[in-house]
Amino acid sequence: MQSKAKQVVILGTGGTIAGTAAQAADTVGYRAAQLGIASLVEAIPGLLACPLETEQVAQVDSKDMGFSVWQALARRIAHHLAREEVAGIVVTHGTDTLEETGYLLQRLLAPAKPVVLTAAMRPASALQADGPQNLLDAVLVAREPGARGVLALLAGAVHSAAEVRKSHTYRLDAFCSGDAGPLAYVEAGQLRRLRDWPQGEALGLQAVAADVADWPWVEIVSSHSGADGRAVRALTRIGVQGLVVTATGNGTVHEDLEAALLEAQAAGVRVWRSTRCAEGRVLPRPDDMLPAAQAGTPYKARVELLLQLLSARGA
Repeated sequence: MQSKAKQVVILGTGGTIAGTAAQAADTVGYRAAQLGIASLVEAIPGLLACPLETEQVAQVDSKDMGFSVWQALARRIAHHLAREEVAGIVVTHGTDTLEETGYLLQRLLAPAKPVVLTAAMRPASALQADGPQNLLDAVLVAREPGARGVLALLAGAVHSAAEVRKSHTYRLDAFCSGDAGPLAYVEAGQLRRLRDWPQGEALGLQAVAADVADWPWVEIVSSHSGADGRAVRALTRIGVQGLVVTATGNGTVHEDLEAALLEAQAAGVRVWRSTRCAEGRVLPRPDDMLPAAQAGTPYKARVELLLQLLSARGA
């Protein structure tokens, strides 16, 4: 029997969708995270008849996203998901780190109701702001019967948060899902689904219950022409606990950098290989000395490694 719940909770965290500029024509020199979530919702006539609640969880430019916001956001989402009358949740977020937040939330919560992250590439003050339509579409998806999982809605495309990535610096259609493609599209107020909703086993909030000051230190390093191991050796000396290397091709690493990464691994640092390629994942080989990350991008791999280290502490 499908739920008759219709309430949608919209959680604000800031970002460009809440940004403003001195001039309406300025879509670059704006300040993110200036408007509250209630004022964003009130400016969209199509939401006035919807049963909504709004809550301001944070007010940050997502380039400055931190562990404390992640922790607070995960807790508030879990709280509202447990309410019988809530059909789904929308989270307004900046585009810069949306893929990291989305991946974290899916791994922690794997919700049976939809949690839809949405954002904007232009500030709210722009002549043709994209935020209002994205927010309207996100609420539609959050109320969709049978929808589930952590999703991302941008420019009419619905992505799995575990797969989505920012793929363009400026255009409105700035997100993709690599090889997998979108889950669905919102077209003229109707949802056209292409694939099944995300599934998964939730790690649970206990995975991120520790004080954020005690979360493991995981960094990303890069393999490229002329790479060497100095940065890795320095990070190892000062206590890094995990390293994701953004490797070339199918996880190949410059020999000098690889030597330092193997030293770090021998010293107890967890080391994973990802790839700088826009699509695909690293395919492991039997003779690999450094394990391949299974998450799709180096940034998602970093979140996954962070969660694994946190979970290992609680085991």
